[in-house]
Amino acid sequence: MEIIYEDNHIIAVNKNCHEIVQGDKTGDIPLSDMLREWLKERYAKPGNVFIGVPHRLDRPVTGAVLFAKTSKALVRLNEMFRRGEIRKTYWAIVKNRPPEAEGELIHWLVRDEKLNKSRAYDSEKPDSKQAALHYRLVSQSDRYYLLEIELKTGRHHQIRAQLAKIGCAIKGDLKYGAERSNPDGGISLHARSLRFVHPISKQEVEIIAGTPDDNLWHALAP
Repeated sequence: MEIIYEDNHIIAVNKNCHEIVQGDKTGDIPLSDMLREWLKERYAKPGNVFIGVPHRLDRPVTGAVLFAKTSKALVRLNEMFRRGEIRKTYWAIVKNRPPEAEGELIHWLVRDEKLNKSRAYDSEKPDSKQAALHYRLVSQSDRYYLLEIELKTGRHHQIRAQLAKIGCAIKGDLKYGAERSNPDGGISLHARSLRFVHPISKQEVEIIAGTPDDNLWHALAP
């Protein structure tokens, strides 16, 4: 577990592709529980340790995940995420070059609960939610392209579904059309940074998560 930011009220972890943020049906130990134990040992805290979960990443996604260490911070962070006051930047490796080097994608997403998947459409559909993001091409190799993505909305599997819709499925993302899986079982989508005004101190905070330690990320990341 890699801690990338901590103060009295918040803590952030650079998640790997095998970790889950909260408990699920797999029964695997989530990051929230791991953090509680880590804080309990590090600060020799008696009794229960508070960890709030205002922010989540899909299991196969890597990068920055933010947690609250106090209930006051949790309430404010939940509201900040709801209002879109936390700027989220992602990096994605894709095999196909997008139609333009930079642009905004707007789609309507319909979530399929049974398949745990979202489908992107060019026009509004029943039960759909609008999804918007901005992307730009950052670098490329002989076979792959690195895109930087700024989320404008926070929908289920939004980046994965929207990039797949324009023919740019994320490397390793079999669910959304990638040709093959990644060796580690993850996908090449990384939550690079979070930028926001601290919920308590009101200072500007930027949290940056280093990319996974593999040759392709090393080759493409600026």
